[in-house]
Amino acid sequence: MQKPECIPYNNPMKIGLIGGSGVYQLEGLHVVETRTIDTPFGMPSAPITEGEIDGRPVFFLPRHGANHEIPPHRINYRANIAAFRQLGVDRIFSIGAVGSLHTEWNPGTIVVPDQIIDMTVGARAGTFFDSGQVMHVDFSEPYCSGLRTTVIRAASETHEIVIDRGTYVCTNGPRLESAAEIRYYAMIGADIVGMTAMPEAVLAREAEICYCGICIVTNPAAGLKNENLTAKEVIDAMKEASVQLRLLLRTAILALSPDRHCSCGSALSEAGV
Repeated sequence: MQKPECIPYNNPMKIGLIGGSGVYQLEGLHVVETRTIDTPFGMPSAPITEGEIDGRPVFFLPRHGANHEIPPHRINYRANIAAFRQLGVDRIFSIGAVGSLHTEWNPGTIVVPDQIIDMTVGARAGTFFDSGQVMHVDFSEPYCSGLRTTVIRAASETHEIVIDRGTYVCTNGPRLESAAEIRYYAMIGADIVGMTAMPEAVLAREAEICYCGICIVTNPAAGLKNENLTAKEVIDAMKEASVQLRLLLRTAILALSPDRHCSCGSALSEAGV
């Protein structure tokens, strides 16, 4: 399968946001229209809302559906990324809730990860190239270094404390992890645990889109406190962090340069066999 069709990239850049409904409340966001996009991989999680921030096109997609009805293992990640590609999006900020493997990273902590461990291999459709030409895309740095730098600088400007690196271990879900699994993930170098970064990140790379994760710690991972984990504490922590997150996102979006100085846009140039 070839990479999804697209309209040519041009300036100004087009920015994709994947996350929860709170992103709609970005200061200065003017909603233009809602688009229903069909892709060769099916329909994305929901119609994509197009808006503008100071003239910069922004496209928002709720990863879990308009009413948070799609569990992480049932998300059509290929359709989500393909829809952005068809719209000409060239940068994606992906917002998600995570558990922390560090007791000092309290709920509300923002992490900008730089590495991924994928525990969903084989359980999810994880490539655009499962037939036709064989492609081995480089994934040494799963997250775009340019976007990460922009977010970290934006945090400094807004006086928001963020963890500027970390390894995200992605599990299949929808269940939460066992305490033994968390001990294992810590042993192999994970810092945070979530259920949505993969294959989202690698599909963005295959589509030659810059991709940056912005993760909100919502709870200590299993076994790090003597209490059961609940969905309510995840929702509550995301709500509490929403104001800081929206300010960080807006500042990062306005700081973006139309030109990309990373290798994401040419990720497939040497990936073919």
